[in-house]
Amino acid sequence: MVDSEKTLPGRDEVMPVPTQHFVNGNSLLGPFPAEMQTAMFGMGCFWGVEKLFWQQDGVYSTAAGYAAGVTPNPSYQEVCSGLTGHNEVVRVVFDPEKISYQKLLECFWEGHDPTQGNRQGNDRGTQYRSGIYVYDESQRQAAESSCEQYQALLNKAGHEKITTEIIKAPEFYFAEDYHQQYLAKNLNGYCGHGGTGVEFS
Repeated sequence: MVDSEKTLPGRDEVMPVPTQHFVNGNSLLGPFPAEMQTAMFGMGCFWGVEKLFWQQDGVYSTAAGYAAGVTPNPSYQEVCSGLTGHNEVVRVVFDPEKISYQKLLECFWEGHDPTQGNRQGNDRGTQYRSGIYVYDESQRQAAESSCEQYQALLNKAGHEKITTEIIKAPEFYFAEDYHQQYLAKNLNGYCGHGGTGVEFS
């Protein structure tokens, strides 16, 4: 995706972010309660994605960040350059006794258009690609199965082929402080999300 000779070097310093989630006060950094599980999704601009997930009952914490590229601890400007390989992602920490991974997948498929390739609406670039980043084999199987199911629904509705990448969860790098829970801090902020209109059912 990125020419190795052009890849930005990044840095060793971790992005400083608050310790607590702005919306619910739970831990943003961890450690998290032992019963919690983790998911990670890329669905375009992470502002709207994060809000979608923090609103779900059973989600303990969410964080905006960068993943699936090569540059360590990148900045927003570097990710936007297309020279890091990273995607804008949201890490979701959830209680599987209250919300299933399958439900999170349904939010994923219905919350954006997974057929658009390296864009979502007017947002264009590899950092806006659709991605599911799985933490174990059960998540991989669930993600791949749900992808097949949703593709069948899209086919019936006359939509294009899904472009979503489903890969092992890479290292997660926090986005800058001002990106965390952005739409709670900026009530009129840009969201930029629109799904296909096809419900996962």
